[in-house]
Amino acid sequence: MNLLDPQGPVAAANSTILVDSVFIMLAIVVPTIIAILAFAFWFRASNPRARFQPDFVYSGRVEMVVWAIPALTVILLGGVAWIGSHQLDPAAPVPGTGSPVRIQAVSLDWKWLFIYPDQRIATVNTLTVPAGAELNFQLTSSSVMNTFFIPQLGSMIYTMNGMVTKLNLRADNEGKLQGLSAHFSGDGFPDMMFDVNVISPLAFPDWVATTAKTDAVLNEDSYKKLMQQGVEKGRPTYRVDDPRLFDLIATQHIPPGPGPELLSEAGRSQSGGHDAR
Repeated sequence: MNLLDPQGPVAAANSTILVDSVFIMLAIVVPTIIAILAFAFWFRASNPRARFQPDFVYSGRVEMVVWAIPALTVILLGGVAWIGSHQLDPAAPVPGTGSPVRIQAVSLDWKWLFIYPDQRIATVNTLTVPAGAELNFQLTSSSVMNTFFIPQLGSMIYTMNGMVTKLNLRADNEGKLQGLSAHFSGDGFPDMMFDVNVISPLAFPDWVATTAKTDAVLNEDSYKKLMQQGVEKGRPTYRVDDPRLFDLIATQHIPPGPGPELLSEAGRSQSGGHDAR
């Protein structure tokens, strides 16, 4: 999950902004550190050449340096962040090769559900995508607010119950990446991670065909069982029985979960309730 080892254009742009911002801020940090050491050395008690000026009050040149350099740094840093944030709008298209892949992601307590509506399949805690293709994500939550993040692909973005968030990404190189939840959501939060398998575009149809042969079917009834609180240690796959399932979740036609409940009596007595939301 190395932020400085991007595997897609969005992550590469994020990495560039991060590195540029650090170097811009060093324009203040480095001179300040040097000045601290220089002043401490020059105005030491044993230096007779250091001038003591107890009546010194104002210097226009000092004021210019003190205010101009930080102001220019803030303007430059703000410009980089402003331009970069607009260029990296999560909903902006990320052109790729071949047909775009639509993926509907649902954050559960404490697992991730990925629905491929065009392929009529679904996976839990594993995301498989073809290299080079535009990935069109729709994200929502089954209970509390959460955060979807694949560090090497970029764009951390929130998932919220009753709301659909759009995110476009692209993975350029084949390999195995890691995704995670970046927003605390209860006891199972540390295990709320998922694998990201980036495979060849030629291998993607074979993976879809193999996954579609599973006996497990995802519909409203099986989804209600899946959304029950718990950490999923396996990587189950499903055939999607109802292509409207994601819409039913996002519009709360399927009622949302209760959120992470406090399991201990001590926690309940301190909070005065039964729900950690």
